[in-house]
Amino acid sequence: MTSRSPYLQPGRPAGLLVVVAVPAEAEAVLRGLPDGARPLPVPGGELRRAEPVPGLPVDVLAGGVGPAAAAAAAAAALAAHRYALVVSAGIAGGFAPAAPVGSLVVADAIVCADLGAETPEGFADVTELGFGTVRRTPPPALVEAAARALDAVTGPVLTVSTVTGSAERAAALTARHPGAVAEAMEGFGVAEAAARFGVPAGEIRAVSNPVGPRDRAAWRIGEALGALERAFRTLPYEHLLQEVCDE
Repeated sequence: MTSRSPYLQPGRPAGLLVVVAVPAEAEAVLRGLPDGARPLPVPGGELRRAEPVPGLPVDVLAGGVGPAAAAAAAAAALAAHRYALVVSAGIAGGFAPAAPVGSLVVADAIVCADLGAETPEGFADVTELGFGTVRRTPPPALVEAAARALDAVTGPVLTVSTVTGSAERAAALTARHPGAVAEAMEGFGVAEAAARFGVPAGEIRAVSNPVGPRDRAAWRIGEALGALERAFRTLPYEHLLQEVCDE
């Protein structure tokens, strides 16, 4: 007889919420999960629920592009359902040479890279200005377990509202954020919503293009979506939730 996961027991947070930007990313994640995902309503839309382990739901939500849409969608799902963990996922630009096209990235920090002000001395983020935080840190045990399972690169993943399109901007970001491995548009919004609900958050990205000059001919979106699918087929879901519940 198959044992039932403890994460649906009374008093325990239940399952994992995966927030992506667009339906193509949601479909890639769902292809990595067992067939038969069912729709569940959330304010403003619906998510899809699969169970890779009996009694352990993984809910997949396409929340929209950018940190504001992602935060709103994640908050709506968190208000409607119980979760032990939230993950922002999808495709991303990778900083060469750390994260080549086709690789997987697990964030050890989720950083809002362009929230702040331009000053005569250069860019100052909102933390420097005294108005809040631009950094959320996933549980280290979660990062280690996910990266090991996926053979992924780890490092800070930057959240930007405007995707980098020049070598100059890429250089400026890496100067401000040494060790950054990728940039995307939703991670910090998802992590900020999760923090408001007291739920840990992580970020997993598949690299579709290098960060730098905008060259659509160099994008490998299909390859990245395939890597995303494989990631969600491979993740050790019970182990990840056990790690965050034991923190």
